[in-house]
Amino acid sequence: MAPNDLQTGKPHAVCVPYPAQGHLNPMLSLAKLLHHRGFHITYVNTHFNHKRLLKSRGPDALAGLPDFRFESIPDGLPPSDDDSTQDLSSLCDSVRKNCLVPFQQLLCKLNVPPVSCIVSDTCMYFTGKAADELGIPIVYLWPASACSFISSLYIPDLIDKGLTPLKDESYLTNGYLDTVVDWIPGLIKDTRLKDLPSFIRTTDPNDVILNFCLEGINTYKTQSHVILNTFDQLEHQVLEALSPKFPPNFYSIGPLHLFVKEIQDNALHSIGSNLWKEDFECLEWLNTKEPKSVVYVNFGSSTVMSPKQLQEFAWGLADTKKPFVWVIRPDLVKDDSAILPSELLIETKERGIMISWCPQEQVLSHPSIGGFLTHSGWNSTIESLSAGVPMVCWPFFGDQQINCRYSCTEWGIGMEIDSNVTRDEVKKLVRELMEGEKGRKMREKAVEWKIGAQKATGPGGSSLLNFDKMIREDRLLEIRPYSIYLSVVAFFKHNPDRNRFSTI
Repeated sequence: MAPNDLQTGKPHAVCVPYPAQGHLNPMLSLAKLLHHRGFHITYVNTHFNHKRLLKSRGPDALAGLPDFRFESIPDGLPPSDDDSTQDLSSLCDSVRKNCLVPFQQLLCKLNVPPVSCIVSDTCMYFTGKAADELGIPIVYLWPASACSFISSLYIPDLIDKGLTPLKDESYLTNGYLDTVVDWIPGLIKDTRLKDLPSFIRTTDPNDVILNFCLEGINTYKTQSHVILNTFDQLEHQVLEALSPKFPPNFYSIGPLHLFVKEIQDNALHSIGSNLWKEDFECLEWLNTKEPKSVVYVNFGSSTVMSPKQLQEFAWGLADTKKPFVWVIRPDLVKDDSAILPSELLIETKERGIMISWCPQEQVLSHPSIGGFLTHSGWNSTIESLSAGVPMVCWPFFGDQQINCRYSCTEWGIGMEIDSNVTRDEVKKLVRELMEGEKGRKMREKAVEWKIGAQKATGPGGSSLLNFDKMIREDRLLEIRPYSIYLSVVAFFKHNPDRNRFSTI
């Protein structure tokens, strides 16, 4: 390719999500938004997720568009045909050790048009090393809340203060996790240890996930640009606390899924990221129900519960006598299949449906949905908030605890179920959610946040202005292909062992 050819055409963004469902969705939304603004997109999955997407969405699911292409790199784990979430510890360890070289080789291959920037999930921080070595600009996407981001940034301080790792397993149950942490800027003052990222609940200083987080923090807190999938009105105190403390420029550009809804491009909308096959028949079932009468239940892509917990949720829902849609993944129950007693299925067959996966955004925005029983993952939280739907929260791990805390206190749109769930508590809280006075107030508050989210992503809104600032004023994603082309050529000239593709 001649240098003159390299200086023409679109800017080329290589988007690299972490290979988990909750990370794929916001990165794909951001990629679509960039494409709508004139970028050529290469979206990089792992081989494992590439196969799963073909299985769940059909053989043409990753055909893409002429200027929206899909590639994949190995994650370093043994091949598997399982239609289930990969083990988090193994995945983190393998990504850290095995993805850098294949990614560098891929960047060498992607030269039409030449790569002008990398947009990386913060958990795929090996991309930062590739960007530095090749001289390619990089921006990180934190696909979750600002409160979870600042909580993660202060994990090193928790270690320095001796608050984690835990002294022994008894600290998980003896009340220690109720210790108040009131010194993290921007967070509510009654934040407790148990509200912070669950990865600190380890007794092992060499814990794989804890150290994976620490390495990531050291990488992206020194970078110049980080995107957050939130909006200013929702988390203004946290966003204000972030700016003076850390070097990066933070851009609150959310809710990302609302931006994408405004794009008038059927071909782009046909590109999806669900790793399980979606059941669209549930939407037809919802069409037969009264407004705000149905409880939607979904514990996300990674939550794993015991058979007893499944039974308690099931009988609690049955006892409410409310219609419900319940997403039950095949791998939802640990060491067992998600089997419910026949008497329960008979008792609820006229008012409840159970499916393995669904188009969640469409379900939450359906007028018949009145409440959401959720694990408080960030996609679920911000999608529910954006649809004006209040929640009953049962957080499982990661950032879900802090999302739950804010939903139930600061934002006024949630009620928390105890981790030791009982059918009576499920019945009580779901009924309150659907027909009680507190539920009514939560619904009103959720509608207020829905309006706020729409304003943020609409004309003149904070998120839209932040997106424009990132692209235009900071010139973050400008076209600089020729200098990058020379960097790539020079890198692989001096590192021939990494250049298996050698297509430049």
